Amino acid sequence: MNKTRLEAFSDGVIAIIITIMVLELKPPHSTTAADLASVLPGWLRYLLSFVYVGIYWVNHHALLDRVTRVDGAGLWANLHLLFWMSLIPYVTAWAGENPMAPVPVALYGVILLLCSISFILLSWRLGVANAAGNTLSWRNRKNQLSIVLYSLAVLLSLWYAPLGPIIHVILAIVWIRPDIRESRA
Repeated sequence: MNKTRLEAFSDGVIAIIITIMVLELKPPHSTTAADLASVLPGWLRYLLSFVYVGIYWVNHHALLDRVTRVDGAGLWANLHLLFWMSLIPYVTAWAGENPMAPVPVALYGVILLLCSISFILLSWRLGVANAAGNTLSWRNRKNQLSIVLYSLAVLLSLWYAPLGPIIHVILAIVWIRPDIRESRA
C-alpha cells in the first residue's frame, strides 16, 4: 500500500488532537493576576503536550519519509500510536487541573510512555515492511532513554507529583534537539 493515505489520515488525527487540547483550555474568570495564576498550570501542561504532539508529528513525518510502502501490520501499528496520542488531550486536561495530584500526573506519564512504545513499534514494523530495519533507528539510545525515563517519571509521580513533569520536560528537550546521525541518514 502507498504511504500517502496513512500520512494524510495521521495528519488529520493529529490536527484534531491539537484542536481538542486547545478547546480544553479554560480562560481566567476575571482580569486579575491571581485568576491568571490559577489557570497557569493548565496552560503550561497544554504547552508541554503541544510540544509532545509536535515532536510525534515531526518524527512521524521523518519516519514515513524513509519508507515507500506500508503493509496491513504497519497500518495497525500506526493506529496503535494514534490511539495513545488521542488520549493526550484527556490526560493534559486532568493533569493541568490537578498539577500536584499523583494519579493524574502519573497517568499523563503512562500515556507518554505508551506513545513512545507505540512509536518504536511503528518504526520497527515499517522497517520490516521496507527491508530497511537498519536505516530506521527504532533501537537508538534516545528511544531506550525515553522508555527508562518515562517509566521513572510515572513511579516518581506517584511518590511526589512535581518530579514527573520535570522528567517530561527534559525528555521533550532531548527529542526537540535533532540527532545528527539520523538527519544524515
